[in-house]
Amino acid sequence: MKIIISNRSVYHKYAEVEIEVPSNIKDVDVLEYLQENEDLFVDKIDQACFEAPYEYGSGVDEYDGMNEEGDSEFRFDIKGGDYGGHL
Repeated sequence: MKIIISNRSVYHKYAEVEIEVPSNIKDVDVLEYLQENEDLFVDKIDQACFEAPYEYGSGVDEYDGMNEEGDSEFRFDIKGGDYGGHL
């Protein structure tokens, strides 16, 4: 008799990058600014994620603000502030 043993494990990567946003952009307008200027961070976050180590689990509960059920999520947070959201 042959037995098949199988395992499915979920791993994730987490990365952060900092970018500079003009000081005249109001907190409530940051999302729109980021969506219109993805070129400021897309390559940087891709590289940071590539270099990040794999961690066991989905990562949904490990990081503040990460709560989407999908395979991936992006968010922004104003450093030193209390405003942010999903991209």
